[in-house]
Amino acid sequence: MPILDFNNKEEVKEYEDFVLNRVGTSFMQDLNWGKVKNNWKQEAIYLKENGKIVAAMMLLVQKIPLKSTIIYSPRGPVCDVYDIDLVNRLIKEAKPLVKKYNACMLKFDPQVLYDEKLDTMYRKAKYKTTGYKPDPDILIQPGHNMVLNIEGKTEEELMKSFAEKTRYNIRLSGRKGVTVRYSRDVEDLKKFYEIYKITTERDKIGRRDYDYFERMLKAYDETKLRIYIAEHEGEALAAAIATNIGGELFYVYGASSNVKRNLMPNYAMQMAMIRWGLETNCKIYNFGGVLNLDPNNGLYKFKIGFCREKGLEEYIGEINKVYNPFVYYLYTVGMPFMRKLGRRKRKLNTH
Repeated sequence: MPILDFNNKEEVKEYEDFVLNRVGTSFMQDLNWGKVKNNWKQEAIYLKENGKIVAAMMLLVQKIPLKSTIIYSPRGPVCDVYDIDLVNRLIKEAKPLVKKYNACMLKFDPQVLYDEKLDTMYRKAKYKTTGYKPDPDILIQPGHNMVLNIEGKTEEELMKSFAEKTRYNIRLSGRKGVTVRYSRDVEDLKKFYEIYKITTERDKIGRRDYDYFERMLKAYDETKLRIYIAEHEGEALAAAIATNIGGELFYVYGASSNVKRNLMPNYAMQMAMIRWGLETNCKIYNFGGVLNLDPNNGLYKFKIGFCREKGLEEYIGEINKVYNPFVYYLYTVGMPFMRKLGRRKRKLNTH
């Protein structure tokens, strides 16, 4: 059956072997991501040719108003998205799920660079796309990521590619006695979360519950996920969660305290995570999303200091197979409004 039977261990193993051994697979296409997103229903579909899987999609299903749902494949599908015939055939396998969940759309957002020709190809194939430079509030995942190419590089070569100020801050943190370690310990996850709370309050951003991160730790083994802690004289100053899947080391969550910021702990921590990528022959180190593209923005300046060569990547955005145009329209209008309203409330609560 092209819809994955999660109770069939042999089928699940075959599916996972295909997904996890394909270069470029996102950690969000690993079946374990469904264990993290436990407020969504999880499904998966795949295609076989000559007895072997050639395309796959991990799907998350969430209820929305009007007794409908959206089916979402985060950073899917796992195949060549330029092969639209293959993608079409894969998505057709989801028809029973569309009916089962009364889905108004199937949404996917592959981590591939924006290409006008690719966007046009999907539009001609009757998909709805978010197009070039969409409103960030209509996207589930950030439209821009900051990426560092580390394939075949040494630490020394990477250091030379960084901005002068970035190199200085990395060395300063070492001279000042900042140390970095990684962990899988629940107590260190709690340390991460305490610093993460400080960060969300300082930067006025939304906060996930502790249970969310606990599920991440349980979902991925030690080869795929680590907690990093930057310390000075035994005091935790910065922390991060990183994943290592499909040749990509991904800086998923980061946090920093309000003390000893002059010691530049975040720079030392980034270098420690980059070393993990080098040790495991990753192709890229992904610094994650960038929402504010102002060169004077602090987060932008921090990330671009590491990523001057490859730099900011703009992805293709969201591609939607629409099954109920009316509900799809209401969703695409309502979601940005609710996100903007949420940001206004957080700002008001800080005054």
